[in-house]
Amino acid sequence: MGRSKMLGIPAAAAAAVGAYDLVQKRHSLLRNFPILGHGRYLLESLGPELRQYITTNNNEERPFNRDQRRWIYASSKNVTNTFGFGSDNDIEYTDGYTIIKHRTFSDLPPSSAPHGGDKVSLPSAKVLGAARGRTRAFRPESFVNISAMSFGSLSGAAVEALNRGAGTAGCLQNTGEGGLTTYHRNSGELIFQIGTGYFGCRDEDGHFDLARLKRVVESAPVRALEIKLSQGAKPGLGGLLPGAKVTPEIAEVRGIPVGKDCVSPSRHTEFHDIDSLLDWVELLAAETGLPVGIKSAVGDTTFWDELTRQMSETDRGVDFVTIDGGEGGTGAAPLVFADAVSLPFRSGFARVYATFAEAGLTDDVTFIGAGKLGLPDNAVVAMALGCDMVNVAREPMFSIGCIQAQKCHTDRCPTGVATQNRWLTRGLDVPTKADRVADYIEALRRDVFKIAQATGVAHPGLITVDDIEIADGNRRAVTLRELYGYRDGWGLPSQTVREEITRLMTVKAVTTPGGAERSTATS
Repeated sequence: MGRSKMLGIPAAAAAAVGAYDLVQKRHSLLRNFPILGHGRYLLESLGPELRQYITTNNNEERPFNRDQRRWIYASSKNVTNTFGFGSDNDIEYTDGYTIIKHRTFSDLPPSSAPHGGDKVSLPSAKVLGAARGRTRAFRPESFVNISAMSFGSLSGAAVEALNRGAGTAGCLQNTGEGGLTTYHRNSGELIFQIGTGYFGCRDEDGHFDLARLKRVVESAPVRALEIKLSQGAKPGLGGLLPGAKVTPEIAEVRGIPVGKDCVSPSRHTEFHDIDSLLDWVELLAAETGLPVGIKSAVGDTTFWDELTRQMSETDRGVDFVTIDGGEGGTGAAPLVFADAVSLPFRSGFARVYATFAEAGLTDDVTFIGAGKLGLPDNAVVAMALGCDMVNVAREPMFSIGCIQAQKCHTDRCPTGVATQNRWLTRGLDVPTKADRVADYIEALRRDVFKIAQATGVAHPGLITVDDIEIADGNRRAVTLRELYGYRDGWGLPSQTVREEITRLMTVKAVTTPGGAERSTATS
């Protein structure tokens, strides 16, 4: 006789009794074999990899979906990065979908080379530091550059591969706030970032040391200085390097204890308001001759109102402004800061640009964007909104082997990119990965250049806010001009700059024996 009949209870209750018995047996099994109980933690730890390769479609995984990663991986390996059978995006039903409007006719002649644009030079439309007469002002060779990623957050092998790749691709590499190391001295030119901890340019007590800064920048190919006020992934917090990643080598470079969490202050000590910030900017520029800029996420916009007011009323100012979006990445950040603090790039940048435009200062500043801009469509939108250059970080990380395992903060990055574990980093072959960085940068420039050609202009910096619409499925679409309230001429450099960059880009092209087209334009 079944247990339910013996107890005289209904079948539904019998099912509950059976479930209870099953749970008790499971608990008994786990008590006898406790290691099995940890299986769920193993599956949880493998979640990102399982979702990437097994359970999600091409557009679900975040922060970068499978199609985006596939394009980056293929581009970095210099293999076919085209897609077949049309788009698998839900264009008709996706809110906020980006549409780039091509033109049928243009004054520019079409390219006749089979691979026209593959190796084209795409310099910045503006000369960095020229507006303020900096001694070492220059025109960056590439409008795409490698964003700030410190040694410590990344392995030495990763930093070296990025630097070598930057050298090959002719772009700049930002050192990040962790200081300038031997890994940064392998052919790539640099932007030296000064964070709140003043790593690499501080004295034994942790205070800023101007003499040391000058020695550092004179010993390496540093082309500009960037003062980091905040970053998109954790705005309002200082940088965080977990103790597990603070090796003796990193401790020596930064001047910090081995194995201890390295938390930078949330704010600078060398200045405390806009007035003292601008004084410091001018001091650094005068002492080094370098262009000096700031990097910030966008929160309270009163900072930008006051900055532009003082730049308008005095002879002081920054040479460039790097705007980091809240969707930017980092090795370690509290979840709420990564998810909910600071504006995303497009809205944040548009507000800052509008503030400079209303003050009549856009021609005095080079604008740099960051925050998932290493994908062609995002880069095009950034350029249309008024960026002169874009910085890329996680995308070149993919090119050197990152698989989006999301273990950056654990020192257990399986591909050796974001770890100091020697056993893991030995698998990162620097020469191979350096080539892949260069190939990725060149592929991004090529695709953005092709978009510029499709919209009928000679350079991505000349794409306008009327050339791009943001669609809400099939319901309606608005231009970037309408969406962000841009006025006539906003988003574009001055007429003089437009004419000069068009001249540089339309110099007679030379077709190489391999069929690739190279611009003869120089900086």
